[in-house]
Amino acid sequence: MPAHAPAPDAALLLAWYDRHRRDLPWRARGDETPDPYAVWLSEVMLQQTTVAAVRPRFARFLARFPTVEALAAAPWEEVAREWAGLGYYARARNLHATARVVAERGGFPRDEAGLAALPGVGAYTAAAVAAIAFGRPAVPVDGNVERVMARVFAVAAPLPGAKGRLAALAREVGAQAPARARPGDFAQALFDLGAIVCTPRRPACALCPWRGRCAGLAAGLAEALPRKSAKAERPQRFGVAFWLEDEAGRVLLRRRPARGLLGGMLELPGTPWRGEAWGEAEAARHAPAPAAWVAAGAVRHVFTHFALDLRVLAGRVAVLPTEGEVVGREEILSAGLPGVMAKAARLGLRGARASASDPG
Repeated sequence: MPAHAPAPDAALLLAWYDRHRRDLPWRARGDETPDPYAVWLSEVMLQQTTVAAVRPRFARFLARFPTVEALAAAPWEEVAREWAGLGYYARARNLHATARVVAERGGFPRDEAGLAALPGVGAYTAAAVAAIAFGRPAVPVDGNVERVMARVFAVAAPLPGAKGRLAALAREVGAQAPARARPGDFAQALFDLGAIVCTPRRPACALCPWRGRCAGLAAGLAEALPRKSAKAERPQRFGVAFWLEDEAGRVLLRRRPARGLLGGMLELPGTPWRGEAWGEAEAARHAPAPAAWVAAGAVRHVFTHFALDLRVLAGRVAVLPTEGEVVGREEILSAGLPGVMAKAARLGLRGARASASDPG
């Protein structure tokens, strides 16, 4: 590795953390022993999701599934319903699968290699659980940690190409004796530093315990780091969803295949999603039943790899088809729909309510 700026002092970061650590519901307090289940659950939930969004959902999820054994024993439909709205639904499938593996073996593996062998557990999550739950000398590297390392060491190479070097630098700092003595606190201190001081925009450098060793600050380019390679334009896809209800106000849903995007989640029936818009007659061939379809609006939803424009058509029949699942109109938003389908359902529900209140 090329020569770089001197490593910052891990002891300074830990002293700062002892004064300023965030009080988060999944963190052990005082002399409490960390709960591996809570640590693992929080790390999975926090992937691609903000702390603010996870806080209430973590408490609710833990109340519903208080132990890894309870989660393992729950039917997938209940897990999917509780996860709905958090996005990245492959995480929920892997969460459920991992819970079953852990329950069967009688507990979590205590080292990175064993944790990384669990379904859907990558290098970051394995390192985080090993360090925080089991006190192993591991350094988890997420976006916050990459940003801190890029600035402290003035790494100008752009992401994602610089990821390997930034991870190596984080491990170098984590190899210092104070960090090895408190690996869980050191990992969480890095998270907190990136989240509340070394923020993406307008970092509070004056409050940083590492400001005296920050090569990026000394060079006047801290806020510009880390640099990122230009992103490719996100592809556009189109689809049509059908809100179909019967005279009793019950709505037809279907469950997506277990594998693939939104796997195992409930949705409004609809067309496949493709790169060109659907004509009305063509879309109608994918309708769950013949009906007088009325446009209810459209939603736009951005997934990781593409953006979706989803038109919603609403119709009514005397009797719903037998294929699929049925839920009452007013219970639709508590049925565990993923985010894009919850948006579509709100349009259908708004139209259904308006139709019901129209005396004509």
